[in-house]
Amino acid sequence: LKETPSDAEVVSHQLLTRGGYIRKLTAGIYDYLPLAYRVIRKIEAIIREELDRAGAQEILLPTVQPAEIWRESGRWQQYGPELLRMKDRKGGEFCLGPTHEEVIVDLVRRDVRSWRQLPINLYQIQGKFRDEIRPRAGLMRGREFIMKDAYSFDVSESAALESYDLMYQAYNAIFQRCGLDFRPVEADTGSIGGSRSHEFQVLAESGEDAIVSCSHCDYAANVEQAELLAQPSASHDNQSSLERAHTPMKKSIEEVSTYLKRAVTDCVKTLVLIADESPVIALVRGDHEVNEIKVKKRLAAQMIRMATEEEIEHLGLVSGFIGPYEVSDSAQEARWLIDHTLKGTTDLVVGANRSDEHFIGLSLQRDCPQLTEYVDIRMAADGDPCPRCGSNLRSFKGIEVGHIFYLGTKYSEAMKCTVLDETGRDTPMVMGCYGIGVTRVMAAAIEQNHDRFGIIWPHSIAPFELHILSLQSNVDEVVDCAESLYQGAQERRIE
Repeated sequence: LKETPSDAEVVSHQLLTRGGYIRKLTAGIYDYLPLAYRVIRKIEAIIREELDRAGAQEILLPTVQPAEIWRESGRWQQYGPELLRMKDRKGGEFCLGPTHEEVIVDLVRRDVRSWRQLPINLYQIQGKFRDEIRPRAGLMRGREFIMKDAYSFDVSESAALESYDLMYQAYNAIFQRCGLDFRPVEADTGSIGGSRSHEFQVLAESGEDAIVSCSHCDYAANVEQAELLAQPSASHDNQSSLERAHTPMKKSIEEVSTYLKRAVTDCVKTLVLIADESPVIALVRGDHEVNEIKVKKRLAAQMIRMATEEEIEHLGLVSGFIGPYEVSDSAQEARWLIDHTLKGTTDLVVGANRSDEHFIGLSLQRDCPQLTEYVDIRMAADGDPCPRCGSNLRSFKGIEVGHIFYLGTKYSEAMKCTVLDETGRDTPMVMGCYGIGVTRVMAAAIEQNHDRFGIIWPHSIAPFELHILSLQSNVDEVVDCAESLYQGAQERRIE
């Protein structure tokens, strides 16, 4: 195609469409043409070679999954609207598989009974479906996609972590062989669950994930997961007196700091969240962002969201002017979390819980002694100290192409997937889960490898090694020469 499609926002979507690799069937669902499928098969071949080398075995599981096993794991409702649910003609409930933890556990629990059969690592390469509310960016956020998912089963935590490390090494080898510049980063476990997790992020400006990486050691993490060290407390000398200031229609941190001629770092950002239907009030420095995932983990909550205007009013607070001083009785009963960056700080600007008013000169320790829960609840940012070595963190944009999880016994306990251990005791198997977005790898490779003329494929996944162009197909000598070159390449096994 000579023209870029109007709905193609990112480079990979534009070039894959213009180059005749993909065609859109409907929102988030694509046909893969011969060139694209050659790339996909090469990525799959690399995956198979490395996983087979790591001791995994390939299987193929059903795409349509019964609701019963999802109810066993507790995810039928928990997974959310991305799970495409449906009924058959008899009224039985099913879903289109977005992932296969339940199916693989059901398979293994029926056939594996002894610890002597472990470890087992099973993988498949298959189409998945997730009903994304806003599919975008072509193959990077589609509804139907090709994915490799693998699942390891072990008799103990130590053995399961060995399986995890084997897959970590295999993933590094896979993405290196695919010719990608990537980082394995510590990450949140999300709806999959578990306690240990790494994302494999391809570095690209078009990436929708923010990651930080240490400039001196090998620490890297998603900004939502990155640990942040507690900073030294500020001095309490020469504290200002607390004063009320009129701030008409000034709600945002930027508006308030400009109007009061105070630094953004002197302001406190206060957000009201709802965690499992209970109010939580989070405070961070004005130049920082609240990390909802850290708050959720701190509270051991299942769900977390921003409070509505009505819920804020019900607490006796005023949206845009919320602060920790002089709050209503109902707000005092809420859980207050203060980022440890604010511990010991003085001379702060906070909302006064009245329209068009703020307090200036607030000292948290002096004026709000009831607030004692100082924790890490903010997003990491460029220049923050590394939690491992103390050097500065650098920020990057990344495209997630792989994700590995240590699941523990989350699914095996819920679904009674057990084996007899060496002592003859029935024990739940310890699991790991490992995914690679095959079609996303293809898109990410383009986001990282292109110029104004088009795609520059890494050699290992290019659809062809050699392209012979016969520009004068009406001239016999040209046609004969092109055919001769083609036959010679074929004999030498050049694609």
